[in-house]
Amino acid sequence: MYPAEFRYTKDHEWLQVNGAMGTIGITDYAQHALGDVVFVELPKVGAKVKAGEVLGTVESVKAVSEVFSPVSGEVTEVNSELSTSPEKINQDPHRSAWLVKIKLADANEAAKLMDSKTYTEYVAEKEKEQTA
Repeated sequence: MYPAEFRYTKDHEWLQVNGAMGTIGITDYAQHALGDVVFVELPKVGAKVKAGEVLGTVESVKAVSEVFSPVSGEVTEVNSELSTSPEKINQDPHRSAWLVKIKLADANEAAKLMDSKTYTEYVAEKEKEQTA
């Protein structure tokens, strides 16, 4: 369910590393919990981000949720399609609805994130807690 080539945070963001670059988005679990996404606020190209700090917000009909950067770096690209079509996050959160691309400050930060198997287990535990 969760792409094996991605790394994941406990806040339900994903990171795909490609050399010195990283692509960041929110997971299917996150978009499902949010419901219908109606607005996305992202940083400007050139913004410096730190791991664990707010990267932007995703607003749904239910709530506004902060998105935290899984790693540190500089924003090199934002997914401008999301400003006019935020619902793409609900349709394809792991591919076309990526949020930002960043130049990684420290590629080793990605190793601290969960792999797909660990994240899948984490989500299963969260779902179990919610139904208990």
